[in-house]
Amino acid sequence: MEWSLERVREIVAGGMQSMRDCESSAFGTAMCLLLLFVWYCYRVGREHSSSPLRGGYSAEPSRVGGGGVALISTEGDGRAKGRPASSAEEQNNFAYCQSTECFRCTNTGEGLNQRLYHSLQDYAKRYTWSGMGRVHKGVRDQGRYLNSRATIQRPEVFFLPDLPSSPFFSRDAQKHDVELLERSFPALLAEFENIYHAPPARAGSSLPPGWKANSTPHGQWWTFYLVNQGTPLALNARRCPRAWRVLGQLRTFIANNVFGNAYFSVLTPGALITEHYGPTNVRLRCHLGLKVPSSCELVVGGEPQCWSEGSCLLFDDSFLHRAFHEGDPDDGPRVVFMVDLWHPNVAAAERQALDYIFTPGR
Repeated sequence: MEWSLERVREIVAGGMQSMRDCESSAFGTAMCLLLLFVWYCYRVGREHSSSPLRGGYSAEPSRVGGGGVALISTEGDGRAKGRPASSAEEQNNFAYCQSTECFRCTNTGEGLNQRLYHSLQDYAKRYTWSGMGRVHKGVRDQGRYLNSRATIQRPEVFFLPDLPSSPFFSRDAQKHDVELLERSFPALLAEFENIYHAPPARAGSSLPPGWKANSTPHGQWWTFYLVNQGTPLALNARRCPRAWRVLGQLRTFIANNVFGNAYFSVLTPGALITEHYGPTNVRLRCHLGLKVPSSCELVVGGEPQCWSEGSCLLFDDSFLHRAFHEGDPDDGPRVVFMVDLWHPNVAAAERQALDYIFTPGR
């Protein structure tokens, strides 16, 4: 429910009058506490906006700033904002982020650590320090955590201490969202077919509108983002209304910070995504298999797993991981719908603080 300032004032005034007219001091105290609670809810609601996925999408992305992959390019034509696209950019969209604000591209060190700590202090002043023990510990000792991690798990940007670690997680870790995605398999597959087989975005391009080609040593890896580093892509969302609706129904989708992404991912036969680490251990990557030929595999922390059509795989991408498609050309591409979900052991208060600290553009 939304409260206007005038309405809140009317309630407060009415309550104060009731307290003056009431002979019972206990009732007056209870009314006072209730009115203070109403006022607090009003203030928090004004300051802390809801997820952009709840209100649909607008003509432009709902956030501007930050850097990262989505923030240097428009959704439809593969151009970096303010300068023409080159063939190299189209073939490797991840290599041309030039923003000093991008968390993935900023070198870890005292500069980043200080920015994170100042953001945490600002959050605590606005809200509370309650439940911030692990976040405070992680921000305070971030440099030590990142430099001392074993090579099998080494997040590039932020490590939250004392979280259970495992390369793969059971589907029960986020059961509601896993089951919702699997029930949505037919709709997501149909929507993928529509955007994948659309005509090229422009003359001379092999990519349909909204798709990006990423750098691989061999083969092709294409992605179609709906949310990229916490920033919704409005044009792509319009092309996939059912997928967008599914995102809005997920309970644990990371929709409000730079660690949240949602996209269709395509590997052609012969493609390899080389070993790399994700940015943080506070999330689980969820892959819903849409098209899975034989000879496709995901290896996380040295443990291999195979996708299955209509089923989800949950893994911690802060572990060293790679993916490949060794099938024949006639096998067709491997296709998954990928979303970033909160690690189940990150508490609600910690999620809210991390959303604040890692807001795109902060």
